[in-house]
Amino acid sequence: KLKNYDYLIHLAAMTDAESSVKNQKKVKKNNLEGTKRIGMACAHLGIKLVFLSSTSVYGTQNKIIDEECDKDELNPQSPYAATKISEENILKRLSKKEKLNFTILRFGTIFGTSRGMRFHTAINKFCWQAAFNTPITIWKTAYNQKRPYLDLKDGIDSIIFIIDNEIFNSDIFNVLTINTSVREIILIIKKYISKVKIKHVNSKIMNQLSYEVSSKKIIDKGFVFNGNLKKGIKDIISYIKISS
Repeated sequence: KLKNYDYLIHLAAMTDAESSVKNQKKVKKNNLEGTKRIGMACAHLGIKLVFLSSTSVYGTQNKIIDEECDKDELNPQSPYAATKISEENILKRLSKKEKLNFTILRFGTIFGTSRGMRFHTAINKFCWQAAFNTPITIWKTAYNQKRPYLDLKDGIDSIIFIIDNEIFNSDIFNVLTINTSVREIILIIKKYISKVKIKHVNSKIMNQLSYEVSSKKIIDKGFVFNGNLKKGIKDIISYIKISS
C-alpha cells in the first residue's frame, strides 16, 4: 500500500502523558513497535519519513534548551515522553543501518480548533472547562511554570515546510509557537470568560519545574511561525460555545 508514496507522516501513537503512567507496558509496546515497523517499511521502500516527537522529552530544565543538548540533559517525566526518546533512537539506528531518510519534529503541546479536537491537553482543556463553568484543574506546582505550546496551524505548516524543502537529513527540530505559563493562559481566558474557577490538584507527572524550548533551529531554516496564543484561545472558546 505504501509503494506509490514519496513521504509518510507518522502521527500514530498513544499520546496521553498522564494516562501513560498506568499503561506503561501498553504505551511502550504500541509506540515502539509501530515506529519500528513504519521506519523499516519506509527504509525498504525509499519513503521519506516525518516523525512527530515531543518537547516533553526535555522535562525539567533550568535554561532554554535546544536540539543540540547532551543526551544526559533529556529528562522525560512520563512513560510517554521516555518512549518518544526511544522511538527517536530507533529511527537513528535505521538511518545508519537501512539508510532511512527522516526528520523528527519535537512538537510543543498543541492548542487550537479542528474537527477532531482533543481536550486532554492543557490549553484546550482549560478553555473547555471555563466555557462550561467548571473549575479549571491545575497541578499545584504548575501555575507559574513555563512550557512550550504549539498552535495547530503552525504544526501543520511545519510538516509542509519540511516536505516542500526536502529537509530529510536525519535531523531534529523543535516546533513551538510560544513558551508561556499557566498563569498567562488563564489571564487570556479571563478576557473572554469573566468568571473562571480554579481547582488545584495533585498528579504524579506534569509537576516538573519550568522548561522553555528554543525553536531557533527551524526558524534559521526559513520557517515562520504565525500562530497567536490570544487568537487561538479566543477561537477555541468561540468554537466550544457554538458547538454546545
